[in-house]
Amino acid sequence: MCSNKLAVVLLLLAISGCGSWTDDLAPSGKDKRPADELTSASTSTTETIGSAVGQKAPDFTLSDSLGNSVTLSTIAPSAGGVVLYFTMWCPTCDTHMSYIRDYVMPSYPKVVFYAVDYVSGSVADARSAEVSNGYVGSGFTVLADTAQTVLTAYDGTMGTTVVIDKNGIVKMNEDLKNGTTLQTVLGKLP
Repeated sequence: MCSNKLAVVLLLLAISGCGSWTDDLAPSGKDKRPADELTSASTSTTETIGSAVGQKAPDFTLSDSLGNSVTLSTIAPSAGGVVLYFTMWCPTCDTHMSYIRDYVMPSYPKVVFYAVDYVSGSVADARSAEVSNGYVGSGFTVLADTAQTVLTAYDGTMGTTVVIDKNGIVKMNEDLKNGTTLQTVLGKLP
């Protein structure tokens, strides 16, 4: 019985230390951050280079699976957008890439789609993976990220999907789930 009373007293002390704890139950909707944080949060991130939505996409040059150089800064301005899908050729990646190929690509013919192979150790190995997984002529251009520089620059992992607009701004960077977000973002590209 004594331990129950002690627990109640400790609970009351903890709650009373929270100040106006009822605010948590009915939030005002007002942003209570200090003014300097609000200013930095509202500053345009297009001035910074990074992988976050709203930032200028890190530029890169990679070889495609045929040995041709692909540079983001030369592709993006002439495309209706760029999609990077980070693949390691696993069954989940195949499901995602098949979905993109079958349901997304036909609706966005001006968008360029890249499968970024970050697990193959060479351009030849990336080509072999592309061929053996049935992605030759699929609409994806396979990029060989043999040093994982693009994977690192975009904070990628298996299934990470990045959308970059023609101005080089990151519009999406997240793991592909059901494709809804990807299609919504692509639908809003200029």
